[in-house]
Amino acid sequence: MSHYTVAHWLVFFYIYCFLGWCFESAFVSIKSGKLVNRGFMRGPFLPLYGCGAMMMYVVSLPFQSNIILTYIAGVIGATALEYITGVLMETLFKVRYWDYSSQPFNFQGQICLRSSIAWGFLTILMTRVIHKPIERAVMSIPMNVLSYVSIAVTVYMVADFTLSFKAALDLRDIMVKMEKVKEEMVRMQRRLDVIVAFNNEEKEQKRQEREVRVGELAVSLEQRFASLKESIQSKPSAYGENVREEIAELRAKYNLYMENRSHYKDMLGFYKRDMIRNNPTMASHRFKDALEELKNAVSNRKDSK
Repeated sequence: MSHYTVAHWLVFFYIYCFLGWCFESAFVSIKSGKLVNRGFMRGPFLPLYGCGAMMMYVVSLPFQSNIILTYIAGVIGATALEYITGVLMETLFKVRYWDYSSQPFNFQGQICLRSSIAWGFLTILMTRVIHKPIERAVMSIPMNVLSYVSIAVTVYMVADFTLSFKAALDLRDIMVKMEKVKEEMVRMQRRLDVIVAFNNEEKEQKRQEREVRVGELAVSLEQRFASLKESIQSKPSAYGENVREEIAELRAKYNLYMENRSHYKDMLGFYKRDMIRNNPTMASHRFKDALEELKNAVSNRKDSK
């Protein structure tokens, strides 16, 4: 370890980022039955795997003569890295790029027992089998060449990560705006129910006790507006001027809400579409409906081409 330079560490990191991308992309492609360019970044690199491999190597150094301790160190180190990374990404982007909620013995959906067990075996495989030939190959490269390679790849990685980071933040902002519109539509539905009930046209609607999608909300609101329009035309005296003005105002707001949600989906640029497409397991508990709409928008856009 002491004979590694900064360039060596960087090249090792990039190699494992690339190998992690190959593994994840192949696994997800086979599972989904189509080619998937897996990862947070657009390029063929998964930084989590690079960080994980470097961490596995470092934490296992004191225990290289003991395979049991190497395994335990790998389980603890990699699980801690996966959890911290997952929590930070969800806090920042409001999205989980992996979700173990359906797995047994999971913790907050960020880590699970099966994954932790696999990390331990992967640590042994990496430190005792994979890293040795990679180390020989990297150490055989002339130092000046290695330095140029590390600088070139670093520039590319920083640029790609910066664009991907911005795309993830933009995606988060779009979901927040879409969810806000949905909340406004729910409040609008409740207000229309009050108007309908107050004018004795029908029994008051039972308040929703389940999560509803925007599509269902839109249909429900359209039905209420249509019903109120018919009622006003057949019994105009039952609705005062203030009530009719409020209904008209709510209708205008509803039209604006639907236009806004459509506009938000049109804001999905190149990087944001690829980010959604490359992470089919992406999930969000807080913005589940908005994320599903965006996924469908990306899928429909691709199918229409």
